[in-house]
Amino acid sequence: MPELPEVETVRIGLSALLPGRAIAQVEQNWDKSFPNTSADVRQFLIGAKVATVARRAKVLLIELDSKYSLVIHLKMTGQLVFRGKSGEHFGAGHPNDSLIGALPDRSTRVTFTFTDGSQLFFNDQRKFGWIRLLPTAEVPQIDFFKKVGPEPLSTNFTWKELGERLRRRPNTNIKAALLDQTVIAGVGNIYADESLWGAKIHPSTLVKNITDAKIKKLYASLTAVLKIAIEKGGSTDRNYVNVEGKRGSYLNFASVFRREGQPCLRCGTTIIKTKVAGRGTHICPRCQKL
Repeated sequence: MPELPEVETVRIGLSALLPGRAIAQVEQNWDKSFPNTSADVRQFLIGAKVATVARRAKVLLIELDSKYSLVIHLKMTGQLVFRGKSGEHFGAGHPNDSLIGALPDRSTRVTFTFTDGSQLFFNDQRKFGWIRLLPTAEVPQIDFFKKVGPEPLSTNFTWKELGERLRRRPNTNIKAALLDQTVIAGVGNIYADESLWGAKIHPSTLVKNITDAKIKKLYASLTAVLKIAIEKGGSTDRNYVNVEGKRGSYLNFASVFRREGQPCLRCGTTIIKTKVAGRGTHICPRCQKL
């Protein structure tokens, strides 16, 4: 499943292409991918213009001038591919040939056609992703959005808030707490490992044993890692690509993730892979002592 930088990469690409375009038609061949009534589609989607493209945690929001929004979760194998009549092309998501091949294809679940003839394809091999049409005012009331934590790159999010939210789980190890979407939004396995290495914190350390000084370092490390990953178009984690179907490059710059057996970039000790919070976890045993 994509993490925050991968979904932000999709948002950035679509934001440059969709606003102002009006939807002329929508076709779908899998009800669970597009669980919306025909009446709502006719009244609030067809003819509506895209106002903006936003993101909350790992979810994309295409907001329409009809006061409705398309809420999109790519899940494991989702793709969004835009094909314009003037040669514009954007593709992001699971890196199979659907990003560059003729569309629609066998993996296409939903096709949006705009009044200028351009199209947006939602492809999803495993059929776990979905697109829901909801009143924009009601989107924040979705159960997930009511529970999800703050955006780590929000200007209002501080190291103190990070500490307060983490310490609600004093007996939880710090990696599990970071992966908990109710604590903080959008952080997954890759960026948890990277940020903990940056802060010199062992992933198994219980939250109650982490000092304010370490929380400050973790906050700085986490925000820096996420910003770099967005700049590099995400990590891909083997199944995500960036704008125009090119692989994200963050893993070329990773300090610890998938570097087991290689020397720590800070102290030279061999990076090891273990398991924490049920996930494969990469650490430097010298820099990140338990």
